[in-house]
Amino acid sequence: MEFNYDVIVIGAGHAGCEAAAAAANLGSKTCLITMDMNKIGQMSCNPAVGGIAKGQIVREIDALGGYMGLVTDKTAIQFRMLNRSKGPAMWSPRAQCDRGKFIWAWREILENIPHLHIWQDTVEELLVEHGAVTGVITCWGVTFHAKCVVLTAGTFLNGLMHIGHKMLAGGRCAEPASYHLTESITRHGIVAGRMKTGTPVRIDARSVHFDLMDIQEGENDFHRFSYISEPRRLKQLSCWTCFTNEAAHEVLRSGLADSPLFNGQIQSIGPRYCPSIETKIVTFPDKPQHQLFLEPEGESTRELYLNGFSSSLPMDIQLAALQQIPCFKDIVVYRPGYAIEYDYFDPTQLRHTLESKIVKNLFFAGQVNGTTGYEEAGGQGIIAGINAHINCHGGEPFVLGRDEAYIGVLIDDLVTKGVDEPYRMFTSRAEYRILLRQDDADMRLTERAYRLGLASADRYERLCHKREDIARIVDFAKNFSVKADKINDALIQLGSTPLAHGCKLIDLLSRPQLTIGNLSSHIPAFQETLASVSEAKDETIEAAEVLIKYKGYIDRERMIADKIHRLEAIRIRGKFDYEQLQSLSTEARQKLVKIDPETLAQASRIPGVSPSDINVLLVLLGR
Repeated sequence: MEFNYDVIVIGAGHAGCEAAAAAANLGSKTCLITMDMNKIGQMSCNPAVGGIAKGQIVREIDALGGYMGLVTDKTAIQFRMLNRSKGPAMWSPRAQCDRGKFIWAWREILENIPHLHIWQDTVEELLVEHGAVTGVITCWGVTFHAKCVVLTAGTFLNGLMHIGHKMLAGGRCAEPASYHLTESITRHGIVAGRMKTGTPVRIDARSVHFDLMDIQEGENDFHRFSYISEPRRLKQLSCWTCFTNEAAHEVLRSGLADSPLFNGQIQSIGPRYCPSIETKIVTFPDKPQHQLFLEPEGESTRELYLNGFSSSLPMDIQLAALQQIPCFKDIVVYRPGYAIEYDYFDPTQLRHTLESKIVKNLFFAGQVNGTTGYEEAGGQGIIAGINAHINCHGGEPFVLGRDEAYIGVLIDDLVTKGVDEPYRMFTSRAEYRILLRQDDADMRLTERAYRLGLASADRYERLCHKREDIARIVDFAKNFSVKADKINDALIQLGSTPLAHGCKLIDLLSRPQLTIGNLSSHIPAFQETLASVSEAKDETIEAAEVLIKYKGYIDRERMIADKIHRLEAIRIRGKFDYEQLQSLSTEARQKLVKIDPETLAQASRIPGVSPSDINVLLVLLGR
C-alpha cells in the first residue's frame, strides 16, 4: 500500500461520510480514517434524520449529489412531513431510521465509490509544513501524506462522559476518546474550546405500558428525502408520546446536587434547543409537565429512544423519576442517559469553504465547528469535501449563499458570527426561507452540482424533465380560461365563492380552498396536462402548486435577496487595515480584525458591526 492521498478525512460520522464521498466522486484519491468501520455513519443520539430546517438541509445534500437522503429513505421506519398546517416554507421532512441498517447502508455506499479507501485507525498528529497541512500520523504509527485534510471528529476529541459523579473518558458510549490531536492542531495557533451535549436513556419495549401512551403514526405518501430514491421498503412503525409529571420532577430535583450540570463538574455549554430534563425543570419551574417521545431504534429491535429525557443525573435518579410516569412504572433500560464534553474549534477561524484561515488545506466540518445535529454535520461535510478536492485539483471555491441554501446560512453564521453554544439550524435563522423550501432544493442546487461534476447525468436529466413539467403546469394555469357556468357548481361544492364571470385558472388556484388535486377533476383539459408529467408526478405537481399559490411572496423575497447581492459583490478582504480606521466603533474594529470578512455583506452580518460602520466602509471604498 501507498499511504499517499489527495484528501484524508478524519472521522466517519455524518460529516466525514459526506466529505469523503464528495471528494472521491469528484476524482480525488481519498482516504477515510475511522476508529471503527462497524460504526460508520453511526447515529450517536436520536435514530432520526430531518426535522424543522434540518429536513431542508438533507434535501440540499441530496440535491448536491450527497447520500444522506438516499440512506435515510432506504432505512426509514417512519416518515412525517412536519408543519403541514403552515406555509410550504416551513414544511420539513423527518424520518425515524433503523440505526443498524443506516450504518450498513452507508458502508455499502462508501466501499463501492472509486478512489475511496477506508482505514481503521485513530489519528493522533497533524503534519504541517510551511503553514500548510501535509498529512497525519495515526496511533499505529502509520504516516499518511495528503494534499488536504478534513477533520470531522465529532465528539471524540478529548471526550469525557458524565453520569452523576461518575466520569468516564470516551467519544461515545463504549467507544474510546481521541487524544493528542487537539493539541497537535492548537500548537499551530488554532483556538479550541469545550462544548457539551447529552443523550437519553434507552428503554426495553417489553417493559413499557403502551396503552397508557398516545400513539403517533407516520405518513406513507409520496414524500421522501431523496429526489431519486425508490419508495420506502422497510416496515413502517409507530412512535408514542407521554408527559412527565410533578412526581417525576420532585425526584429529578432531589438529584440536582449530584447533577454534573449544576454542581460545577461540567463547565462547558450545552445545546440550548435540546436541553436535558434537569435543565428543563430548573429553567421552567412552573411547568407541570414536559412532553416525551418514545421512538423505535429499528425495524426488529426492542430498543426504544426516549426523546426529551436527555440527562446526566445519577442512574438511580433517572430510573426513579421515570417510574413516576404511569407508562414507565415497570421500566427496564438498556443504559442510562449521559452527558459528554468534547473539544471544538472556533469556526470564525474558517473561510466559507470551511478551510482554516491559519493552516492551508486543513478543513473542519461537523461538531468540531460547534454545531449539533447529523444534518448540520452532513451539510458541512459535503462542502468541505468539495472544496478539499478543488484545492487539490484547481477551480473556483464552492460556496453557497444565504439565498441559495440552508447550508449557506449555516456556514455563513458559523464563520461570521461564531458560536458560544452548540449551533442548531432553524427556519428562523434564514431570512430567505420562502426561497429555501424543501420542495425546490433540486431546482436551487442540482445544476450547480452537475456543472461541478458531483451530481450525476441521470440526476440532472431528471431535474430537466421536472423543470419542464412544472413549467407546463404553470403555463397551462396562466393561459387556460375558466368559464363561470362550467365551474361554479364545483366551486360551491368545494366551499369557494362562485364566479361572477370567467377568469384564468391560475386565479382560482390562488384561493386557499382550491388545490390542483380538488380542482383538476372538474377541468378535463387540466387533467390531460397533469397526465403528461413524466417523472415524480406527485412531487412535481406539488412543486408547481407552491409556485402558483405563493408566486407573489417568492418574487418579493427574490427581489430583496437580489438587493443584498449588491453588497455581496463588494469584496473588502485585504483592502483595509481596520485597526487604523478610527471612524469605526471600537467593537467594529475588533470584530472586523477577528473575522476578516470577504465581502461587505458578510461584514454587515457580524454582531457589533453597525449600519454606520458599513457606511464608513462604503465611503472609504468610494461607493
